[in-house]
Amino acid sequence: MAKTEKKMSRRAVLRRVLGYIRPHLLKLAASLVLALIVVALTLYVPILIGQAIDCIIGMGQVDFAALKSILLRIALCIVVTAGAQWLQSELNNRVTHDAVRDIRRDAFAHIQRLPLSFLDAHPTGDIVSRMISDVDTFADGLLMGFTQFFSGVMTIAGTLLFMLTLSPLITLVVVVITPVSLLVANFIAKSTHDMFVLQSKTRGEQTSLIDEALREQKLVQAFAREDETLKQFDEINERLKDCSLRAVFFSSLTNPCTRFVNSLVYAAVALTGALAAISGALTVGSLTSFLSYANQYTKPFNEISGVITELQNALACAGRIFQLIDEPAEAADPAGAPSFDSVRGEVALKDVSFSYTKDRPLIEDFSLNVRPGQRVAIVGPTGCGKTTMINLLMRFYDVDGGEIRIDGHETRTLSRKALRRNIGMVLQDTWLSAGTIRENIAMGKPDATDAEIIAAAKAAHAHGFIRRLPDGYNTVIRENGDGLSQGQKQLLCIARVMLCLPPMLILDEATSSIDTRTEMKIQDAFATMMQGRTSFIVAHRLSTIQSADVILVMRDGRIVEQGTHGELLQRGGFYKELHEAQFAQ
Repeated sequence: MAKTEKKMSRRAVLRRVLGYIRPHLLKLAASLVLALIVVALTLYVPILIGQAIDCIIGMGQVDFAALKSILLRIALCIVVTAGAQWLQSELNNRVTHDAVRDIRRDAFAHIQRLPLSFLDAHPTGDIVSRMISDVDTFADGLLMGFTQFFSGVMTIAGTLLFMLTLSPLITLVVVVITPVSLLVANFIAKSTHDMFVLQSKTRGEQTSLIDEALREQKLVQAFAREDETLKQFDEINERLKDCSLRAVFFSSLTNPCTRFVNSLVYAAVALTGALAAISGALTVGSLTSFLSYANQYTKPFNEISGVITELQNALACAGRIFQLIDEPAEAADPAGAPSFDSVRGEVALKDVSFSYTKDRPLIEDFSLNVRPGQRVAIVGPTGCGKTTMINLLMRFYDVDGGEIRIDGHETRTLSRKALRRNIGMVLQDTWLSAGTIRENIAMGKPDATDAEIIAAAKAAHAHGFIRRLPDGYNTVIRENGDGLSQGQKQLLCIARVMLCLPPMLILDEATSSIDTRTEMKIQDAFATMMQGRTSFIVAHRLSTIQSADVILVMRDGRIVEQGTHGELLQRGGFYKELHEAQFAQ
C-alpha cells in the first residue's frame, strides 16, 4: 500500500496540528483570557438577575434603588461581554487562518520537491482536493474548536463553581447525570471518524474526475464519451452521497442524544430546586439563578458534541494533507555539488538500467558516448525508451543502475538546478502559464531585454503571429495558452529556448504541431542554434533528422543500430525498415 493510502492516527494528526498552532500561542492565550472573561461575566449575570428578583418582594414592596444598581451592573456586563466576544472571535480567526496558510504553504512547497514518479501516479484532482477542499474543511473545524470548545469547557467549570455556592446537593444531582451525555458524544465521535475519512477520499476522487473531464473536454466530445463520463461521475457522486449521508446521519445523532440527557438534568434541577425553595433552603431568586445555570451548564455539552463531530471531519481532512506533506521528496542535492559552469557537452551513459515499474523492465545495460557539439538523433517505435532517455538526462527520474556523466561529472553529484540550467528542452507537449506572451518567453531568463525577447521570437518564427495579437507581446494568455493554436504554443516554447541558448539542447518532437513550411524555417534556425552545442533530437519523422551527426535506433530499451543516415540505409537493418515505412510510395 502506498504511503499516501495509510491512515494517520488521530493523535498523530492532532500533534501535527498543534505544531502549526504553536507559533501563535500568544494570540491563543489572549483568546483564552477573553473566553474566561466572557464566561465569568455571562455566569455572573444570572446571580444579578436572581438578586433583582429578590428585590421584588411583593406588590408595593420593590427596592427600586437596589434594583437600579443591579440593572446597571447587568448592562455593563453585557457590553463588556459583547466586546470581549468580538475580540476573541478576531483572535481565533487570525490563529486559524494563519495556521491554515502555513499548512497550505508547506503542502505546496512540498509538491515542488516531490519526484515526478509521485505526480505521475496520483490524479491531479485528488491533490487539488487536498490543497483546497480538505484544508477549508479543516479550517472550519479548527475555528469551531477555538470558538466553542474552550468557552464550553470554561462555562461548564464556572457553572459548577457558581452552583456549588448556591446548593451543593442540587449540584451533585447535576454532576451524577452529566457523564451520560459525555459517553454518548464520545461513542458517536469515534464511530463517525472513519466515515468522514471515506467522505474526504471520495470527494478527492470526484474532484479528480471533474478536473480531468474539464481539461480534456474536447477529447470527450470528439469520441462521444459524454454519456460514459457522466456515468462515471454519477457512480462516484452516488458513493459520495451515500458516505456523506452516513457520516452526517451518525454525527447528527450527537445533538439530540445529548439534548435528551440535558433535559433530564434540567428536570432534576427544577424538581430538587423547587423542593428546596418550598422548604426555605433557597429563595425564589436563587432558584431562578440555579435554573439558568442548569440551562447554561447543559448548553455547552450540545456545542461541544457538535464541535467534536466537526473536529473528526477536520482531523480526517488534516490527515490527508499531512500524508501529502509526508510523501518522500526528491533525494536532496549533494552537499558541495560543483557549480557546473563552462559546460562542453560531453555525455556518457554506462550500463544504464531503468524501469518505471520494477516488474516491467524498460532500459537495460544501455551505454552511449556523445562527443561535445554532436547532434544525436534518437528514433524508434513508440514505447522503445526515447522519451525515457530524455527524462534520465534531465534527472526527472534517476537511473536504477549504471551512471550518466556530463563532462566527467556523474549527474547525481550535480545539483538539479545546475544540471537543468545547462540544458534547453522543447517537448511535443507544450506548457504555458497564465500571463503575458513576454513573460512566457522570458521564463528561463527573466532579466531578458525586449530586444532579446523579440530576437528569440523572430528566430523561432513566432514574431509574426505575436505582432498580430491584440496587445502584441503584452497580450495576456490563459493557463496552458488557451486561445492559441497548438502550433503557436509550440513556437512560443521554441522561442523560450532560443532566448536562453544553453550549451546543450533536447528537442523531443519539437516541431510536431507546426506546418511544413514553418517547420523547414525552424529546422534552419535549429541547425544554426545547434552549432557547437550537444543536441539530442527525438523524432518520428525521419526527414527531420537526416543531417544528424549520429542516429541512435532504439528498440525495446536498447540501441540496436547507430550511425549516420546514409550508413544506416546501406546496412539495410531496422532503420531502413522504418525509413521505407514512412517514404514508401
